[in-house]
Amino acid sequence: MFRTSRLAAGIATAALVVAGAGAGLGSGVAAADSTCSVSSHATKRDASTVGVTHVYDKVAGAEEIGVGTSVTYKVIVGTTGIGNPYVNTITDFPPTGFGAPTKATVTAYHAVGGQVTEDVTPTPNAGGWKVTSTGWFVNSGNPVTLTITYPLPAGVQAGQQVTSGGVGVAGTVGVSNEMPNLTACFTARGANAGETVIGSLGDNGLGSSDGQLSSTGSVTDILSDVLRNLIGS
Repeated sequence: MFRTSRLAAGIATAALVVAGAGAGLGSGVAAADSTCSVSSHATKRDASTVGVTHVYDKVAGAEEIGVGTSVTYKVIVGTTGIGNPYVNTITDFPPTGFGAPTKATVTAYHAVGGQVTEDVTPTPNAGGWKVTSTGWFVNSGNPVTLTITYPLPAGVQAGQQVTSGGVGVAGTVGVSNEMPNLTACFTARGANAGETVIGSLGDNGLGSSDGQLSSTGSVTDILSDVLRNLIGS
């Protein structure tokens, strides 16, 4: 009887998560204005690139991020034409006041396996966080992508627009570039109902081990985790 009641309660709670997540999509602070762009783009074409254009992008995970959660940035380094440089260092500069990243991966081309994503360990570098390699291969069809996640500091408040720092890239001739203006901006919002409920579930041992609905969280994953834990209990 206890098991049945607990499962029913879990299903009801999961339903609240879905409702809260849906409500969160249409609530919170107003969308960021034109001065707060979620992504930026840069190119480099000069004598060092030998007629090939190198392209660089930085993108925040969402236009609005809940306070008390994390933000994930993607830094993408690519090229056009026949050039195939090697990138050996990518430095990401987070917003002022942010601490160390909690996770980072690099997706790059490998002769065996094609595009492969691997965990990397960032280290401090001139106020930013760098990842290094003996050389990530880049060509027109295979960019290299750094994905790096930072927790939002406690001082970030709902409604605040948060702009990151830029990006630095080093590698073979041509691809190296320092881009302080390659930034990404998001607007902080209050935690939505889904994030609040999932946090409560985690506190009571009912949620997944990851326990939070991020700005890119999957409702399907949340439901699956909640029901799997309840049925297995």
